[in-house]
Amino acid sequence: MAQRQAIVPESRHALYEKHRYSAAIRSGDLLFVSGQVGSRADGSPEPDFEKQVQQAFDNLKSVLKAAGCTFDDVVDVTTFHTDPANQFETIMAVRDRIIGAPPYPNWTAVGVNWLAGFDFEIKVVARIPEAA
Repeated sequence: MAQRQAIVPESRHALYEKHRYSAAIRSGDLLFVSGQVGSRADGSPEPDFEKQVQQAFDNLKSVLKAAGCTFDDVVDVTTFHTDPANQFETIMAVRDRIIGAPPYPNWTAVGVNWLAGFDFEIKVVARIPEAA
């Protein structure tokens, strides 16, 4: 059985310590990334919604990079939204700039009523390239 290995991005933000979780765990050739939010370095939420979504993707990119991955390696995405009907267009615009062309990863979007002060969260599973 593969041992879990914690992945620590260069831009480790305060939430990892505050809530005691790893940014990601590598198990074999899979990377399980914890939910990433649009937090500033001090752990506070970015107040502008579009910038918060962009920051969540930027935080995710940092975690993927620390494991030798890119968005091309992502196979499964789960996003959490506090107001899906009103936020979806903004989220899709940011997502489309980052994820790019098909084939797209799996994606599950979940409406929630609380994200610890945030309005968007994204978690993914990626396959780690052999060279990483």
